[in-house]
Amino acid sequence: MLEVLGDAWSLLIVRDMMFFGATRFSELMGAREKIATNILADRLQKLESAEIIWKRRDPSDARKFIYGLTEKGVDLAPILAEVVLWSYQYEDTDIPLDVVNAIKADRGAFVAQIKTKLLAG
Repeated sequence: MLEVLGDAWSLLIVRDMMFFGATRFSELMGAREKIATNILADRLQKLESAEIIWKRRDPSDARKFIYGLTEKGVDLAPILAEVVLWSYQYEDTDIPLDVVNAIKADRGAFVAQIKTKLLAG
């Protein structure tokens, strides 16, 4: 699994899906890290193969796809919450302050809320 999640781009894709609600290729392309289209396509395929994300036809445009986190992907929430806190302390990050504060206040409740939200949708 490290070959999938050990890649920075893969973690950024999961982060954007989990914390920013990104579900479309174009939304994932819009991240400030500016991932190249070929790398994004490759990482999405690897994440799908690893059953971290799912891929479906976009109901509003059958020529496109939407992506979401599987239960296996959602179960990364506690790990990503810790990465968010670490990043906020040491790096420039675009994670909203209210998200950081919610994690700091009650990690368990935050993770439970994320899991409920993502698995319901």
